[in-house]
Amino acid sequence: MTGPATIDEYLATVPPEVAERLQRIREVIEAEVPDPEERIRYGMPAVMLGGRYALHFAGWKKHIGIYPVPTLDELLESEVAPHRTEKDSVVFPHSAPVPYDLIGRITAAIVARRKASTASTGR
Repeated sequence: MTGPATIDEYLATVPPEVAERLQRIREVIEAEVPDPEERIRYGMPAVMLGGRYALHFAGWKKHIGIYPVPTLDELLESEVAPHRTEKDSVVFPHSAPVPYDLIGRITAAIVARRKASTASTGR
């Protein structure tokens, strides 16, 4: 059996309340990514930026995760730090409200970093 081929198919596989949160995360991420492209990568929804991943997000039994989230500037990182479980993983337990504004700012920081990297390498 193969996994979902689209983000909509993925959302259909999770409980409705998790699907609602993931849909909102999808919208928040895509609002920050110029010309977002959706894919399923590693069995998870991913929003691509310039043909490369920007962020993956997924619903799990006890939390929602977004990946990879690099270390960010000091102020933003101080807000992200309580949600980090591993180097590049950020999780939001189902038992707490999802900080959609924070996810938007994380996404914006990743987009800005990618643009700066692309400008400096010419790619």
